Amino acid sequence: MPWQLCGYGRSDWSTKLIRGLTSEAAAGFQSRRGLNHDDSAPVTPHNAPFPTYKAGLAFYDRLIDAILAAGIEPWLCLYHWDLPQALDDLGGWTTRDCAEWFADYAVLVAARYGDRVKRFATFNEPSIFNLFGLGFGGKRATSSVERLHRAIHHVNLAHGMAVDVLRARVARSSIGCIHNYQPCLPSTLADTQAAKRCDVYWNKAFPDPQCLGAYPPPLRAEIEPHMQADDLARIGRPVDWFGLNHYSPVYVKTTANDVIGFGLGDRPTNIPLTPIGWPIMPGSFQDTLLQVSNRYALPIYVLENGIGAYDKPNADGSVIDNDRVAYLRAYIGALNAAALAGADVRGYFVWSLLDNFEWDSGYEVRFGLAYVDYPTQRRIPKASFEWYRDLIKTARNASAAPICALPC
Repeated sequence: MPWQLCGYGRSDWSTKLIRGLTSEAAAGFQSRRGLNHDDSAPVTPHNAPFPTYKAGLAFYDRLIDAILAAGIEPWLCLYHWDLPQALDDLGGWTTRDCAEWFADYAVLVAARYGDRVKRFATFNEPSIFNLFGLGFGGKRATSSVERLHRAIHHVNLAHGMAVDVLRARVARSSIGCIHNYQPCLPSTLADTQAAKRCDVYWNKAFPDPQCLGAYPPPLRAEIEPHMQADDLARIGRPVDWFGLNHYSPVYVKTTANDVIGFGLGDRPTNIPLTPIGWPIMPGSFQDTLLQVSNRYALPIYVLENGIGAYDKPNADGSVIDNDRVAYLRAYIGALNAAALAGADVRGYFVWSLLDNFEWDSGYEVRFGLAYVDYPTQRRIPKASFEWYRDLIKTARNASAAPICALPC
């Protein structure tokens, strides 16, 4: 659920509305992850110095009711990178007040939707919006390492405070946080230490304090100046599941102009890539699922996995995305292999049902199972849509079904 649905201005990340549930029901989807930056227009925390937006709250009432009427379970994500610009102007996540604002916002959401929604994620990919918003250099050089560390801690604190709110105010709530967890690999041997440092920030800076009760050792001394006495206890409130987003490994290099000393590096030339240049390495997905399951001992829901491409309709109007079908077949196979090896994987959401606005590429890159003609909003099920629908049917009918595939 976006946070910026208010009458005073835009979000600090671009947002758009996605409508339409008919295709989800037709595909046989059981659950829908929604109310995030791709669905969206956010809500202001009611104790922040700005008003809530009644029309926006009513929009989500209608959306949730329509999802339930279609026989689909809504999963609500409180925050997908859309801090209201007015709050960012007050310091955003670099100020401790932001955690309090977020808790107030959670109160509002719980009161409004907790009678119908039971699945809640506090944040989507906190490592990504912090690293790309405050950590990396170049065109995103907007911060200092001290500001980055403050933001990391305040987001973690906001997570714990929101868990308390949801637990107290929503009966039978099921709560987690969604982490982008990817192997961090060195571009060259000289980048080995940079890759290790990236792993701390990218993969462990948020789930470690949230699930294990402590920051990873390389970060502890850096975060300590921004902590108060009971912060770790508040951050580490028990959650019900671990949300995992995974697409591919990231390759890392040592850099001088990034505040954290590393940046994104060159990929090897001998591995297959998606149309947008991301490595295709399903074995890394399998390894990540096992690592996360062993490290955090929580049920795992894969909340994002998929492939970005430059899909276009053929002359007959069909969209044949065989690359996406091959990717999903390989990665869902890797997920099932991880489950058979002991990973506690409970569900899988494709990113995404519909083509949508991508934060770093606009409307050019498409991740959807259904093609969206943006001027008319017409939906065209792609070949991957049909394949995924059949996979769900097969899984439901099998006596020993694979991990249930869920839509995003």
